[in-house]
Amino acid sequence: MPDLPRLIAFDADDLAVIAANLQDALVRVGDMAFVPQTKQFAMVAARFDWVRAAAKKGGRPCCERARTGLHFGRVLKVSCRGFHCRDGALVLNLLDIGFKETGPPEGYVEFIFSAGRALRLEVECLEAEIRDLGFRWQARSAPQHPFADRWQKA
Repeated sequence: MPDLPRLIAFDADDLAVIAANLQDALVRVGDMAFVPQTKQFAMVAARFDWVRAAAKKGGRPCCERARTGLHFGRVLKVSCRGFHCRDGALVLNLLDIGFKETGPPEGYVEFIFSAGRALRLEVECLEAEIRDLGFRWQARSAPQHPFADRWQKA
């Protein structure tokens, strides 16, 4: 199966596709960078490959992670909640990414991590891109969402 193609987002719907592909990605704070002079923000994540997991090999899910780069342009400001940008070794579990327009085309991108942590990018406009960087490895297991079963049964 091919790796994730390059995905680009210019609006909230596009970003939702990126967010779905990055759900449960592991991100080390030290693998995030903001360069104010060029208005660039980038991170490298260990993306769980949900598409391969759903494909199942021999009746069992294929649990893999892929090294994935995420880049945002036109970033004015970055702020963190629940962690500090100097916590370089801290690993965050990404749950969701969303975009809220505050005044077209400006707005903010919010990354929601587990344990109440979040990252916010204030942007001139939404310009995002993700791409797998080639390195893949076997994951120990698929991420678990204990409340998902509860909602499906209701």
